[in-house]
Amino acid sequence: MQHTAHVIDLVARRIVPATVHTASGRITALEPLPPGSPRPATYLLPGFTDAHVHIESSLLAPVEFARLAVVHGTVASVSDPHEIANVLGLRGVSWMIDNARLTPFHVCFGAPSCVPATAFETAGAALTPADVQYLFEHYPDEIGYLAEVMNYPGVLSGEADLLAKISLAQRFGRPIDGHAPGLRGEAARRYAAAGCQTDHECVSEAEARDKLAAGMKILIREGSAALNFDALIGLLPHFADRLMFCSDDKHPDSLVEGHINLLVKRALRRFPDCLFEVLQVACLNPVRHYNLPCGLLQPGDRADFIEVDNLQDFNILRTFIGGACVAENARTRLPSHRSMPLNAFVSRQLSPADFRLAAPGLKARVRVIAVADGQLVTTAQTAEVPVLEGNALSDPQQDVLKMAVVNRYAAAPPALGFISKTGLKHGAMASSVAHDSHNIVAVGTDDESLCRAVNAVMREQGGLAAVGALQEKVLPLPIAGLMSDAEGYAVAEAYTALDGFARTTLGSSLSAPFMSLSFMALLVIPSLKLSDRGLFDGQTFSFTDVLIS
Repeated sequence: MQHTAHVIDLVARRIVPATVHTASGRITALEPLPPGSPRPATYLLPGFTDAHVHIESSLLAPVEFARLAVVHGTVASVSDPHEIANVLGLRGVSWMIDNARLTPFHVCFGAPSCVPATAFETAGAALTPADVQYLFEHYPDEIGYLAEVMNYPGVLSGEADLLAKISLAQRFGRPIDGHAPGLRGEAARRYAAAGCQTDHECVSEAEARDKLAAGMKILIREGSAALNFDALIGLLPHFADRLMFCSDDKHPDSLVEGHINLLVKRALRRFPDCLFEVLQVACLNPVRHYNLPCGLLQPGDRADFIEVDNLQDFNILRTFIGGACVAENARTRLPSHRSMPLNAFVSRQLSPADFRLAAPGLKARVRVIAVADGQLVTTAQTAEVPVLEGNALSDPQQDVLKMAVVNRYAAAPPALGFISKTGLKHGAMASSVAHDSHNIVAVGTDDESLCRAVNAVMREQGGLAAVGALQEKVLPLPIAGLMSDAEGYAVAEAYTALDGFARTTLGSSLSAPFMSLSFMALLVIPSLKLSDRGLFDGQTFSFTDVLIS
């Protein structure tokens, strides 16, 4: 097969009008056009790689994630399966690998390093150093790195199991992903010196420069909830060889709209003279850092590349993987596969009384998780909420609502707290996608609605639910309570309707209500979060009381 175009050669940093010859899924020759030949109409370049993503957060199985991603020129993802690992352990990781084998899309999975993420929550499984070794040994082609080492206090304090996993990765010659929100100075240097090579949690250029100085590489994250592109893109002209683009967590509605291609366009608008630097970040650096099998448009490489219309609009015309066209004119050409569900879920029905929070007097002073739209980091605030018959209540007027995390693995009382800045005016939302242990997280304007939303998720043994006075909408997630078994675009449509209901009918002011809610139980991101065992202070790494005496 032949493709004639302007070829963007990122290795030699040049653009050459040429004909690319492919056979048996590989590039056999790159033949420059003779002088005086007609000017090609399009450009070819290596495909994009999402350098850090949890596929489960798309609510799609890997095979369906791939169908949507290739439309936007993405040919590979570096995927941490710790979401399903927290639910199902090794069985879940193996399921992800088997499912990904159904697609030509390159999925480089990591061996999850922190399952459970902390000792302060209930997960469905745990992965030991022996389990990590098993993954490296039994899946040498699929497990390409040690996934994000989130327990940075454990690294700094020399926790034996964690250091053993890092040592295993080094012994097997695998890269090691970091995850250290807010870590600066000497602590960042010690963390990097322990072996952690990347970080995708930076929210400021100053933080990123600290970690770059420590020898780490920085992943510029722009997902559905965490939006750090604008804060970090100024680094690109100076550190292009040490940056990558990633989404981390991307819900299906935003995946339909675009992927890494959108970051490329934004970066080129900001730095129009930095074409090679931008594409190095989007295409070249992840392939080299993670030793991906993706081609880079060099003779002998796999024929993985994309075709764009021009270098201003950068519209994706076609995507090729292994020489086959997998997307054309904004339509996927990969087939859909119905994925077999598997789960770990103890379903039960709760009553509104289960969500009572005992408090004396007529008002209660409480600690409040304050959400920041577009960020995973929260702030700790205080507020006074009304008390009725000894029960502290939500107060929609001041946007301070009751929140719950309900254990999905065993029957246990809900953990209760308060959250602000969700904007919810009516009803409640609940989700079994609750990083990282994936218990049920919920927020509601009253105890009855809170209970209805949680019970809706319980009935489906996993899903997203939003309830109003007269309506109840649910998106079932039968695969580990994290992913749908349905076709990707249909899931995206259903999610869009549910998300719209939460924003328009229930009144949430968050740009991605369910995505933001899913991170309110993520204890390793400061500063205040709620686990199934209680309110957790991410600054002191300890539990704290909801009620302030």
